[in-house]
Amino acid sequence: MADFPIVCTLSNAELNQRQGMLLPGLVRHAESVEATADGCRLRFAPSADVLRRIVDAIDAERQCCRFLRFELVVEAGLGPITLTLIRPGQPPVTLMGPPASEDRSTAP
Repeated sequence: MADFPIVCTLSNAELNQRQGMLLPGLVRHAESVEATADGCRLRFAPSADVLRRIVDAIDAERQCCRFLRFELVVEAGLGPITLTLIRPGQPPVTLMGPPASEDRSTAP
């Protein structure tokens, strides 16, 4: 796996405009959020609408935050949906915004 810089390519204005479509907006739909060693795990109710939101958020995030890895599990029998976010070699992901050391103001 390639090493990508830990940086989001969205400007502050783009981030504010798209925030509901990105991970912070997705967290509001999670039934639980659990920190992992290198990211976090979100669990969702088994809903087609929620699944679409998750897929849309993954697609948006992978374009601006190329360092993130996503693992999506949809359990059999209409069971729960689990999304695991992995930030290789980094502390757990903060889904409400970038850590203080990751200032988005310099993003293009």
